[in-house]
Amino acid sequence: MRRAVVIGAGIGGLALAIRLQSAGVDTTVVEARDRPGGRAYFWEKPTEAGTFTFDAGPTVITAPDALRELWRLSGRDISEDVKLVPVSPFYRLSWPDGTRFDYSNDDRQLRAELARLSPEDIEGYRRFLAYSAGVYEAGYLRLGHVAFLDFMSMVRAAPSLVKHQAWRSVYSIVSDYVKNEKLRQALSFHTLLVGGNPMTASAIYALIHKLERDGGVWWAEGGTNRLVAGMVALFERLGGVMRLGDPVAAIDTLGDRATGVRTRSGAELAAEMVASNADVVHSYRDLLKGSRSAQRTAARLVRKRFSPSLFLVHFGVKGSFPEIPHHNILFGPRYRGLLDDIYTHGVLPEDFSLYLHHPSATDPRMAPEGHSTFYALAPVPHLGKFPADWGEVGPVLEARMLAEVKRRLIPDLDARIVTQFSYAPPDFAADLNAHLGSGFSLEPLLSQSAWFRTHNRDDDISNLYFVGAGTHPGAGIPGVLGSARATAALMIGEHK
Repeated sequence: MRRAVVIGAGIGGLALAIRLQSAGVDTTVVEARDRPGGRAYFWEKPTEAGTFTFDAGPTVITAPDALRELWRLSGRDISEDVKLVPVSPFYRLSWPDGTRFDYSNDDRQLRAELARLSPEDIEGYRRFLAYSAGVYEAGYLRLGHVAFLDFMSMVRAAPSLVKHQAWRSVYSIVSDYVKNEKLRQALSFHTLLVGGNPMTASAIYALIHKLERDGGVWWAEGGTNRLVAGMVALFERLGGVMRLGDPVAAIDTLGDRATGVRTRSGAELAAEMVASNADVVHSYRDLLKGSRSAQRTAARLVRKRFSPSLFLVHFGVKGSFPEIPHHNILFGPRYRGLLDDIYTHGVLPEDFSLYLHHPSATDPRMAPEGHSTFYALAPVPHLGKFPADWGEVGPVLEARMLAEVKRRLIPDLDARIVTQFSYAPPDFAADLNAHLGSGFSLEPLLSQSAWFRTHNRDDDISNLYFVGAGTHPGAGIPGVLGSARATAALMIGEHK
């Protein structure tokens, strides 16, 4: 059996490890933190009322068949380890003036929502859906699971990209089909879930709408952490080895080959293949200090554009709130201007838009009986654009975000909070080695996609591979699962 080491137990790294182990590659996953999951980490906060469970994210599970496929590789069923339950509506979108829009794939309900929000755009929405189906076919089904290792692979994809005007932004495309500004926001905000600015992210990301329409939005009972635990259980059942709490200190190389990894504890793990699910800049700049080619790649990477960071406030409260759905988008008074501040100007604005996660709406076990778990998330500039003292800024922003939730949804929130804590850009940098504290690695621009993104296999170190948000096709659960499939195909081919 050939041996492989996967650095990082995020969802992408675990998916790759499962594919390798299923194909007979002896695989070890090395994770720096005390728990697997990467960005899908979790915390348990005990209180007098009981224990609250807080998922770090991601909390929107789409493309469930891509997850089920991991179990089917070895003739198993995902239900052995994970219970997926549907979430509806997918999101409740609301605006400061009280306008509300429940988005789902129930055609009757969705048509009623469209008729209430903007009846003149019903036909335009139908045409946008057809466009989304086209980019889904071209960008996800055809290109989302294959590696782009040379420029000719990009040339071959060019006709499809041109056909769907991939050089335009998602917001621009949406605006061709619908005229109501709120509906334009409702149909373009999805790129924010993978770190992209709706005003600049390639129109190819409109495929997310079709992805959700076809596959639905799901929740792993017990939290995203239970999905991670199920993936670990499958991997170990296949014979894979998990090594937790021991950060990789270096990827060892000899000439143009990786020979294995060394960990901070001093362990040396030899391998014929090494794959990194760690941050791409950290992988090249810090773990491959002995490789000249890697240092050249690192110098190029740091000049690229990185996605914003995130500021999250986790809070557990007394009471239950059946009127607040699982996923909520609380739009602020500005859209384009707010995005410009975050992505371009590096400003922490007075206003914001929030994603409010309320898992207790679907899964009461996330909180003690008679209580609920929430988190509020705001995109913020990364540390390269806004190098503030988050020890001072954080508490101010936390108070403002909770005040907005109080104003719009829970008037007596202050009296109900039992426990709370926040997670800021420096935490992404410290806990995940995320370059600039970015929440999603490289920004999803056309000029940073496919062949222009970090390659699934390094160009110079022939048995060094990458998986996760920083490589093709990008961030989000479908993205990192797609990267695992593309990278596994390369590694298994070499194994054979």
